Amino acid sequence: MPRSTCDICDDFPDEVKVVDPLFRDFGARAQFGGRIVTIKCHEDNSRVRDLVAEDGRGAVLVIDGGGSLRRALLGDQLAAKAVANGWEGILIFGAVRDVEALCTMDIGIKALGAIPIKTDKKGLGERDVPVRFAGVDFVPGEFVYADGNGVIVSARELPAGA
Repeated sequence: MPRSTCDICDDFPDEVKVVDPLFRDFGARAQFGGRIVTIKCHEDNSRVRDLVAEDGRGAVLVIDGGGSLRRALLGDQLAAKAVANGWEGILIFGAVRDVEALCTMDIGIKALGAIPIKTDKKGLGERDVPVRFAGVDFVPGEFVYADGNGVIVSARELPAGA
């Protein structure tokens, strides 16, 4: 079983940054972690759609949606693509939809909340750029770990056992 964020914080107190506790769980996987891949977008999930179609093994998609709760950046169709392509999890500074379906999918999903309205599709957004929200910088290539206790970030991959 993977180590909890509590254990990681205990073993590596000087190497982790703790994300502000703003997020709700939506996926069936309670614990997830991996290499950070980022998207910065606002009420447009075009880049999210592109990225979940790629191989995500060992990675967590971190989406900076500007904290908007007006449009859902992830729904059941994109989450199903993420599952099919091996993504470990998705952390969204924004909203999701189709929550009844999301909670059955084998992927970790954390977001601020849910709303039934889909996004516009204008092809906007930036990929693989550093983003900052919830008090922490998320840098592509660094690592994020999440469970029911919260979310933490580390500059390097931390060992499975200490």
